[in-house]
Amino acid sequence: MENLNVDKAFLSEEVMPDSKGFFGEYGGSFLPPILIPIIQEITDAYLKIKDDPVFKEELFYLQKHYTGRPSPIFHAKNLSQKQGGAQIYLKREDLNHTGAHKINHCLGEALLAKRMGKKKLIAETGAGQHGVALATAAALVGLECDIYMGEVDIQKEHPNVVRMKILGAKVIAVTHGLKTLKEAVDAAFEAYMKDPVTQLYAIGSVVGPHPFPMMVRDFQSVIGREAREQMQEMTGKHPDNLVACVGGGSNALGLFSAFLQDQNVNIFGVEPAGTSFKTGDHSATLTLGKPGMIHGFKCYLLQDENGEPAPVNTVASGLDYPGVGPQHSYLKDIKRVQYETITDKEAIDAFMLLAREEGIIPALESAHAVAYALKLAEQLPADQTILVNLSGRGDKDIDYVVERFGEQFGISE
Repeated sequence: MENLNVDKAFLSEEVMPDSKGFFGEYGGSFLPPILIPIIQEITDAYLKIKDDPVFKEELFYLQKHYTGRPSPIFHAKNLSQKQGGAQIYLKREDLNHTGAHKINHCLGEALLAKRMGKKKLIAETGAGQHGVALATAAALVGLECDIYMGEVDIQKEHPNVVRMKILGAKVIAVTHGLKTLKEAVDAAFEAYMKDPVTQLYAIGSVVGPHPFPMMVRDFQSVIGREAREQMQEMTGKHPDNLVACVGGGSNALGLFSAFLQDQNVNIFGVEPAGTSFKTGDHSATLTLGKPGMIHGFKCYLLQDENGEPAPVNTVASGLDYPGVGPQHSYLKDIKRVQYETITDKEAIDAFMLLAREEGIIPALESAHAVAYALKLAEQLPADQTILVNLSGRGDKDIDYVVERFGEQFGISE
């Protein structure tokens, strides 16, 4: 399971991205002229506060006393025994306040917006976890909050829509195109363009123009830093394998970033294969895409015959995006991370298995990572460890799962 031909330059002390926001050839900032000074202001403000002791102390306080960090690591003994092979461990980001990893960067973005004198946070959401986390952070720091969400996802993730509204956010339905995450990003970006001065677009993953891929990764990196210490304490060594789902890729980079220089740690990112590899049936960007431009940055991109973003589909709304974070694109090219796929059926099976073996209901996004970990465990000896980033809980998904798949598992509404 060695990662061969890894670019050694990346594994040095070199800081990524470069000053223009590029990870190799990916990333950057390709924006309308009106936004260039606005985004530069955000970049300058972030670079100023990221090492500010007062800001760091405030963020650490909230992580500990508000989010509930550090999130624990749980040895899934029942699941490991049932599957056979390697031992599976879960980094329990589902136990964070708001139920997912998204709160990690939302608190950072909200504090940054407050420091910059912004009046409103604006964002897109797919599964609703980013929307809930941002609405939570906005309420905490006293900012208005607008969340754009595709009409399909609003119906699919109804519990999160209600949570956002209770928290005081305005949820704006996006009714054009496929009515999912890509269209939500389009709509939020258009709204931001109308007033980039008093609003901050709090992007929900490691995507978008520089500095967002860097900034969101940095706020999420707390996951990996904790995991290094926790696994060392629990097992006496680093994990042998890391597994995380990848849509935009924030939860994955949050875990991976602390281990990228450890070549004895194998790293796997898991994309949605949906129902088939036909265009429009999946969201396997790194597996089947090619370099292209979307939402102001360059990355691997699923494209149609005209080079436009292709339609995508997956049972997990939070992975429903034709692009991917530029750092993931770079990590694929240098072969530091191996990107695999899981079908809708495999994800649903893993969702139910984890619930019934360990009493943990995962988000459908996270279930993709669990499903791949189960496959990987079978191939490895019992003295190997697999650390899965359980990026979110499945409260938001239970109605959808029961309605669509309940009968096959003996569940009725």
